[in-house]
Amino acid sequence: MKIFKRLLTLLLFFIAVTSMVSGLLLVISPGGAMLNLSLSLLDGTSFKNFLIPGILLFAVVGGVNMYAAFVNLLKRQNRYNWAIKGGVVIIGWIIAQMIIISTVHWLHILYLTIGISIILLSVQLKGKWAV
Repeated sequence: MKIFKRLLTLLLFFIAVTSMVSGLLLVISPGGAMLNLSLSLLDGTSFKNFLIPGILLFAVVGGVNMYAAFVNLLKRQNRYNWAIKGGVVIIGWIIAQMIIISTVHWLHILYLTIGISIILLSVQLKGKWAV
């Protein structure tokens, strides 16, 4: 069980750090150049550049997952609830992104898999599906 708790915390930190770094790069370079993103990805949306998506990626996706990672690290009572929230947030972000850009990239599959894994690990560790 200890390995699953460590894996959960590691996955939460991975999502948090990569979301915060990517979000920060989008805020610094709203044109998307630092992440090699074309502004044409935003065609048909209300966004003129990646500033607002970058802020949301950093603060919401990164913030929720970073908080969840720390609560898990500190073994707080509600840690698995926060981990589930972190998983739901990354899954929601990725699904919205796939709908907006109308394509699926291997990174989408990776992040969806991690989000689902976070939720499944959290539910198992919480004891809802104890085997």
